[in-house]
Amino acid sequence: MDVRRLDLLRELAERGSVTAVAEATGRTPSAVSQQLKVLEREAGMPLTERSGRGVVLTSAGHALARSAADVAIALERATALWDEFRNHPSGEVSLLTFPTVGATLLPAVLTDLAEVAGLVVRATDLDPELAEFADLTSDYDIVLAHTMPGVLPWGGRGLKAVPLLTEPLDIGLPADHRLAGRAHLTPADLVDETWLGVPPGFPFERILHAIEQQAGQRAKVSQRFSDMRIIEAFIEAGLGIAFVPRFTSGAVPDSIILKPLRGVASARQIVALVRPDVAERLAVRTVLDVLVARASRLEQAHAAA
Repeated sequence: MDVRRLDLLRELAERGSVTAVAEATGRTPSAVSQQLKVLEREAGMPLTERSGRGVVLTSAGHALARSAADVAIALERATALWDEFRNHPSGEVSLLTFPTVGATLLPAVLTDLAEVAGLVVRATDLDPELAEFADLTSDYDIVLAHTMPGVLPWGGRGLKAVPLLTEPLDIGLPADHRLAGRAHLTPADLVDETWLGVPPGFPFERILHAIEQQAGQRAKVSQRFSDMRIIEAFIEAGLGIAFVPRFTSGAVPDSIILKPLRGVASARQIVALVRPDVAERLAVRTVLDVLVARASRLEQAHAAA
């Protein structure tokens, strides 16, 4: 069987439609369908079947798609061994970050990697909902993702998750707020406040729900933003309070006070998500090693402050 056709089958298993596979691989849908039919002839049994206006994998197709992932891992491992023999982690690595960690962590990471000859990192940003991070690993070699402790929306997807940070989420208040003098805050202190929330489906929403459950009443959310710069501007203007990441929010202005939250778990886990075959590439492993090192230095710097 042709390895490239096996990879198309795996793409179909992950993306769910021939059209999506065609867009991702730079082919026409008819070309993808033709290659899958050739693979069926090579396999000697049906791998797809019609479902409405599209196609789905048969049980044999699912089994072969899983085998295709194993083949891809083996090929990347062989390439990585050769790269290690040459001591040359060359090639291009695509990386997707969400904004706060991208602004705080990536400049130092890319500065370090600039010293590795032949290694090119192409980074871009997006702030997706929690459930979307895993899907993005089909389009990027490394996806920086965040979630609440114990919540693993990418579980069961076969992805490698490299831990980077466990970051406390503090409560951001205007400096003249009535609670600004407290050493820490509790759900009872906060539930009657006006909140600046995040869009539904974003990780921080779960902590606000925990505060509501602990306090026994609903919180008032006046506005919802995904951009921390907007949230901080609204806090500064006295228009509400919000969760603010302790390590990756950058330089918080003096007009905003950060207070730790007690009584509910208020932290997020930041990880790098990678497909298992992609994780075998020496270039990708090199980028991951620098991400882990820089994240550790960031955490240590805040611990020492």
